[in-house]
Amino acid sequence: MQSKARLEVPADRQFNLQLISLVVPIALQNLISASVIMVDVLMLGSVSQSAMSAVSLAGQVTFVLNLFYMGLATGVGILAAQYWGKKDMGAIQRVLSIALTFSIGVSIAFFLLSLCVPDQLMRIFTNDKELIHFGSNFLRLVSFSYLAMGLSQMYLSVLRSMENVRISAMISTFCLVLNIALNALCIFVLFPGMPEKAVIGVAGATVCARFIELGCCIIYSVRQGSVRFRLPRRDNVERFLRKDFIRYTLPVQANYLIWGGALTATTAIMGHVSADLVAANSIAAVIKDLAIVLCSGISSGGAVLVGKYLGSSNKEMAIKAGSRISAYALLFGALAGVAILLIKPAVFHLVNLNDTAQSYLNGMLYICAYYCIGKSINSAIIGGLFPAGGDSKFGFWCDFAVMWGVILPLSYSSAFVWHVHPIVLFAVISLDEIIKIPAAVIRYRQYRWLNNITRDF
Repeated sequence: MQSKARLEVPADRQFNLQLISLVVPIALQNLISASVIMVDVLMLGSVSQSAMSAVSLAGQVTFVLNLFYMGLATGVGILAAQYWGKKDMGAIQRVLSIALTFSIGVSIAFFLLSLCVPDQLMRIFTNDKELIHFGSNFLRLVSFSYLAMGLSQMYLSVLRSMENVRISAMISTFCLVLNIALNALCIFVLFPGMPEKAVIGVAGATVCARFIELGCCIIYSVRQGSVRFRLPRRDNVERFLRKDFIRYTLPVQANYLIWGGALTATTAIMGHVSADLVAANSIAAVIKDLAIVLCSGISSGGAVLVGKYLGSSNKEMAIKAGSRISAYALLFGALAGVAILLIKPAVFHLVNLNDTAQSYLNGMLYICAYYCIGKSINSAIIGGLFPAGGDSKFGFWCDFAVMWGVILPLSYSSAFVWHVHPIVLFAVISLDEIIKIPAAVIRYRQYRWLNNITRDF
């Protein structure tokens, strides 16, 4: 009875400790993920600007695949967090099995595309023959990593939803650090001054790291895991859960694809404007991702807590948690913007770009500073709190209207009709998060996103 009361009305300090215990490991995991990408870019940039740009563009294919994984992981996380609040482990195991079947199908599709038609995929983003050559070699080999990524991402998402973030962070951290080490070995020891072989080496390092990550997940699930890799069952409970999974995942999946598809399209626009702009953007994107890792951790950790409270029918605590998380998101978004401006001199010291690309990067980093504030708020509210409460449709309609109704037409016109300066083009592309804030805040204050979506089996 005492533990139940503590769950219903926890002290502020207890809530903060719960949030920190979730946010810090998730943020660390995000930081290392972003660091690996940054290290890849910096390492390849020291060998060849073309190799760096090609891998950055080829990474857009992996980025699109990750959008599918993110949608599926969010869907499984929504249900797992609420059933975790209800302490229904059987439902969580079934939800994981359902998510694994969907992720396998997506992984195989992207594997076949990247393996068989990498040249055609690269031509979507650039018409530079050298970039297409390097990027195709990278895609052809890195495609094998897709076969492992989907399985491990679903499993780690369920662990985070059950507040078991330490194991999730440990597995990801170990494998991502291994990836960095293998990249350094290929670029600086095995293939120094050989950009083509270095690109292939980086792809091979990614494949090794991803399969080792999956192996760690399987070992943990067999030895200690409360949920395991299992095939779905065929009964009424499974059918109800599959229906719920599709219901709450489909809008989130569509949202990620709408948002990511627009980002990929803007990257393609930049790729057809200037190779120097692509090089500068590849650095700016990584710096931006590094700056907002704590914001992403707050979003993910907050979603787990809100989902758990709703699953245990504690709506009052879910509202309180949402307010606290929104305030933290604003604070850390502002700190992320300041951090970008502080590390700007160090970035120019580390990156080997030509004068034109450096001038572009300088302007981009100022724009990224304000972008982080909007990104942090929207990530916490639209990407975290709303889906945790079962409101997974708002993000889709918001991104569809903003990205495809405003940003893409403006970006295309700015690049190919008005021929604006590349920095102005980048500023236009970065307006989306600022535009979405008013709609997100209004929707949040209506509190219609608070729903308990669990079933009694």
